[in-house]
Amino acid sequence: MKLSDIVGMACGNLFRRKLRTFLTVLGVIIGAASIVTMLSLGFGLKASLRDQLGGTASLTTIQVNESYENVDARGGVAAVSSISASSSSSRNQRPTLNAEALKNFAVLDHVVAVSPEKNTYLRLVCGKMVADLPLVGIDPAQMEHFGFELAEGELLKPGGDGLVFGSRTLYSFFDPRRQEWPDYDDSKPPPVDMLEVEKISLTFDFSYGNRRQYNDSAASTAKPKLYKARAVGLLGGDNWNHAYNVYMDIETLSNMIKDNEKIQAQSGQGGQAAQSGRKTEEKYDLIRVKVDEVENVLAVQDLITSMGYQPYSDAEYLKSVEGTFNTIQLVLGGIGAVSLLVAAIGITNTMIMSIYERTREIGVMKVLGAALYDIRSLFLLESAVIGLLGGAVGAGLSYLLSHIINIVAAASGEMSGMEKISIIPPWLVLAALAMSALVGLVSGYLPARRAMRLSALDAIRSE
Repeated sequence: MKLSDIVGMACGNLFRRKLRTFLTVLGVIIGAASIVTMLSLGFGLKASLRDQLGGTASLTTIQVNESYENVDARGGVAAVSSISASSSSSRNQRPTLNAEALKNFAVLDHVVAVSPEKNTYLRLVCGKMVADLPLVGIDPAQMEHFGFELAEGELLKPGGDGLVFGSRTLYSFFDPRRQEWPDYDDSKPPPVDMLEVEKISLTFDFSYGNRRQYNDSAASTAKPKLYKARAVGLLGGDNWNHAYNVYMDIETLSNMIKDNEKIQAQSGQGGQAAQSGRKTEEKYDLIRVKVDEVENVLAVQDLITSMGYQPYSDAEYLKSVEGTFNTIQLVLGGIGAVSLLVAAIGITNTMIMSIYERTREIGVMKVLGAALYDIRSLFLLESAVIGLLGGAVGAGLSYLLSHIINIVAAASGEMSGMEKISIIPPWLVLAALAMSALVGLVSGYLPARRAMRLSALDAIRSE
């Protein structure tokens, strides 16, 4: 028999019993749509988690802190010594975040950039408006590697007095003379247009600008200095790690911190090192390490841990949460698979009933010389068409269900900033079609073998 003859006979047999074929295909439609829709919820949860973490730029960044525990130089610190011979330390010494550590991190495999950070709080003054904000000193040359997206202006330049403001920092400004508090309602314009302000003052005196400032009883107490700066840029984008900070050149901020420590030492508020006036090693509050790919983050993080530091990355959190999402996705997919299993039983039942109804026809085909594999191909093709047709319609239905789920979730306010709660990747649809066709083939295999084994004479005699 020709292939065209087999296809024509298969389609004719399916349309001969339209209602039964429709009900069988309907079972496959429900099973395929259930699996695709259930799995799409898992993909939507994973995508929303990545968006909330700030995208790829955040996932490929490692934040390195000093370890809270001392490290034996024969163990973890030995990893540092293998990179730099000058990094040898005495036993039970805790590695510090200094220039040497910065160099050690920079030469690790898959690391594309490193940036030190200094953190402090300062009062920013713009005319009558003030704000107490965290200032982060960073290396301006490395900003582009760490996902700083500009909404307006430009990024920092080395050695300057420029400031780059996070998108939420402008809502922290208020007028203390009116005894107001910051209004963080972002539906309103911010109280200051920072890029239009000509002069910005910074000070460690958090009473500066208040109607009543604190008075020191000692007349000789030194006052914190007033520093001048200018706004050069305003950050945008979805990276919330940058939204609440103000950034400036790390050298400039470091000098301001040192000036303030000297002033505190003069007033008797400084630490022992400040009061003695001796120089201390330049240390960073943390170091950020940029990795080339998300897949390499955990490997680099393990290596940094072996050096005796305390690294953290969003990729580590993402891995643990995605493990939970994978379990949820497996459960949801299993629920849909039950529907497809029921559909497979329906296909098998339909094909067996078809054999009983067409026993005489099968006998005639054998008498006329039809090969056994032609008979087998005929029934396998019928069951495969049922599966493929049901999978195609089920995939289309799953797109409709996914769209409805996203609309309902958005209307009910359950999205929490997520774009979609259900996402269907194209490969999932192709996989659903292939799986539906395979289910049809598997379900039709036993009925096809039964048709092959029928005796031609017994089949012709049957009514």
